[in-house]
Amino acid sequence: MKKGLTEIIMRAIARGQERGELAEGALPPPIVEYPREEGHGDYATNIAMAMASLADKVPRAIAETIVRCIEDDEGIIERVEVAGPGFINFFLKEAYWQHLLREADRKGERYGEGDLGRGKRALVEFLSANPTGPLHIGHGRIAAFGDALANLLEKVGYEVEREYYINDRGTQMQLLGRSVYLRYLQAWKREVAFPPDGYQGEYINNIAHDIKKEEGDRYLVTPEEDAISPMGEKAAQIILGWIKNDLEWFLVHFDRWYRETDLYNGGFASRLLEELRGKGYLYEDGGALWFKSTVFGDEKDRVVIRANNATTYFASDIAYHKDKYDRGYDLLIDIWGADHHGYIPRMEAAIQALGYDKSSFKVILVQLVNLLRGGKQVSMSTRTGEFTSLREVMDEVGVDACRYFFMLRRADSPLDFDLELAKREGAENPVYYVQYVHARIASIFKKAAEDGVEVPTFEDVDISLLRLPEERLLAKRIAIYPEFLEGMALALEPHRLTSYLQDLAGIFHSYYNKHRVISDDREMTNARFLLVKVIQGVVHSALGLLGIAAPAEM
Repeated sequence: MKKGLTEIIMRAIARGQERGELAEGALPPPIVEYPREEGHGDYATNIAMAMASLADKVPRAIAETIVRCIEDDEGIIERVEVAGPGFINFFLKEAYWQHLLREADRKGERYGEGDLGRGKRALVEFLSANPTGPLHIGHGRIAAFGDALANLLEKVGYEVEREYYINDRGTQMQLLGRSVYLRYLQAWKREVAFPPDGYQGEYINNIAHDIKKEEGDRYLVTPEEDAISPMGEKAAQIILGWIKNDLEWFLVHFDRWYRETDLYNGGFASRLLEELRGKGYLYEDGGALWFKSTVFGDEKDRVVIRANNATTYFASDIAYHKDKYDRGYDLLIDIWGADHHGYIPRMEAAIQALGYDKSSFKVILVQLVNLLRGGKQVSMSTRTGEFTSLREVMDEVGVDACRYFFMLRRADSPLDFDLELAKREGAENPVYYVQYVHARIASIFKKAAEDGVEVPTFEDVDISLLRLPEERLLAKRIAIYPEFLEGMALALEPHRLTSYLQDLAGIFHSYYNKHRVISDDREMTNARFLLVKVIQGVVHSALGLLGIAAPAEM
């Protein structure tokens, strides 16, 4: 509907210009939005205020002129009003919303699908936690967001692949190997000092003891420099196994696990750096090799090979993203922790140096999670025995609550996660509140079957009987679902689904508590059957995009 109203507005402006009532000039595209209050219409635009600079008229006068020039060829507009300083509010006919209820029923599980991404391939690379420790709740938020975004993009037509990038080389792997090696020596009662920058978790001790059991004392006589690498590889393999297991429980899958070492084993990264050197984007200074990222707006140039001949993470990332483009993706989406904010300009510079439009590369930053219990901050220290790992949180509150709570805020906003609230079975728990919509509707159809009430073929239902204000609100929420999904996909903001579901659930529960679906009025019963069926379908669809179950009983 937004597209249709945009076209109606543009045609009205063109008529006003032809009549000499509106000034000529380049126009900003009309922005059609949902008003915050139902009394302000079904849709609204501020185009008159945006046009005020083109003419010596106040926005309200421009808005009134546009309204006079509107022609509704499809007959779907009930009325148009000018409000405030120049907003134009559109009220659509009841029959339009009711018609879309039938459309939702006809499409079934396909309702909400779009063609925004048709013919386009997208790669969503997310989580990519270093294999140096178990997943924590911050990783869980990134995993939930990335998976929901990939689901959303698929729904609107993209061919989507999910990828996990494994940083399995460099200084962190050396530090991991050394940490395990020192704990291994300690397990044999050797007196060794543990470095303050080493990996401190109890899991390092556990890995060291596992190696002691499997390998015996072989590393006691191995020089440290020869023991670090195999111990780091062994530890990374174990930790990566934990990560994969946790993600399986979390219902997140990846199409590909891409290893950083693969960029170097075949010489791909080295060849690419030479190619960039040949194009004049690399230069030597102080014994190091630098990338000219300032050419593309970065605040300073960046090192790709240090003076000791070690490649940087940035060098690997340049090669990794070149490989992504070589695989034919139209859109690259990277989802990172918020602490990587300063890394974006250099990567955008690299994308442009590789010859690609930086608009094909999107970075989403995900903020930290504050863990609460009953409104009070939970210590994140392992020494206190409190939660730090994603697995522990999943075990306490369940996967559904875990994933839903992670999606309650914008990715770039800090998130409070209350463990006690997530476990509560009541309306105050947002995931329970939404899932209960699906379960309640399932119980309606179960009751109908038990009482021998036949559910009709909905093509024969008289949907014009749905005249209550709540029924109009519910029909409207269902009708906007496809364009709502498209808007979320364009903005890369799948978290909006939780707001949509909370709003829909609130209207439905209020309606359910006031009005009976099954009554002695057969025609009204049939119409309400249709209404609740499509509500259930949309709730099932939206929860599915979030990776959350839609239960039939609760």
